[in-house]
Amino acid sequence: MSENARGALFMSLAMAGFALNDAAMKLVLIHQPLFPSILVRGIMATLLIGGLCLATGAFRWRGAARDRRLIGLRVVAEMATTVLFLSALARMPIANATALLQAAPLAVTLAAALFLREAVGWRRSLALLVGFGGVLMIVRPGAGDFSVWSLLVLAAVGTIVLRDLVTRQLSAAAPSLFVALITSVAITGVGAVGVLAVPWPAFTGGQVGLLGLSSLALVVAYVFSVQAMRVGEIGFVSPFRYTVLLWALVLGIMVFGEVPGLVTVLGAILVVGSGTFTFWREQRVARAPAIKG
Repeated sequence: MSENARGALFMSLAMAGFALNDAAMKLVLIHQPLFPSILVRGIMATLLIGGLCLATGAFRWRGAARDRRLIGLRVVAEMATTVLFLSALARMPIANATALLQAAPLAVTLAAALFLREAVGWRRSLALLVGFGGVLMIVRPGAGDFSVWSLLVLAAVGTIVLRDLVTRQLSAAAPSLFVALITSVAITGVGAVGVLAVPWPAFTGGQVGLLGLSSLALVVAYVFSVQAMRVGEIGFVSPFRYTVLLWALVLGIMVFGEVPGLVTVLGAILVVGSGTFTFWREQRVARAPAIKG
């Protein structure tokens, strides 16, 4: 396989892992409370990621004080994202929640322009408007089937923006696996604190199995997403991250019997199309600084 083909395959597998994680968690959260589920999944995921860190020598890294502060801020954003998104996912169609989450790259571009002073020309500005128009088509404020849980997903998009902007400031020496481990430990801690407010549920063997599947899918998704960025051309490989929407659509229909409406599908197409164009344009501008927008 060519490097681009390998990168596209790795990215598609990573997105399948993320979608499978969401589906498994949604199945559990239909019957069980959020924080105990986060705790059980977090323990399993932390053990898996910790094993990978041990195998790759990630524990040997000693970051500068600036990196440690940035990782702390990133962890806070990731904890908020987890609680917000999973709270919404338990109560809304998986395809809708996933489609709204795909607005995050657009929001990151907008935030980078506002707060990091990164140049955004008229083409990308227009793509942002189209993409956010697609978000409104999915959310449909004022419509009869409007769900307040969509607002939680949009809040999660905001915390993802914070996470990604902070991640951009990390030094290249920071091992991704080590950052993922710290994040996993922190999210597990959120679950541990949250269970103090609710009775401990009686998880069935099947639900524990689903949580194990969720944690394994998360680790697989993370490993393949890292690999995808290390082979092939980034401009070719990155748009395959939107295959997560196809996985979410298939799982939503096959597992939950959720068939998205036409307006939702059209909105998702606008979000994906504008996000893909924005990313392509960013790469082109980066390669030729003289190009405007």
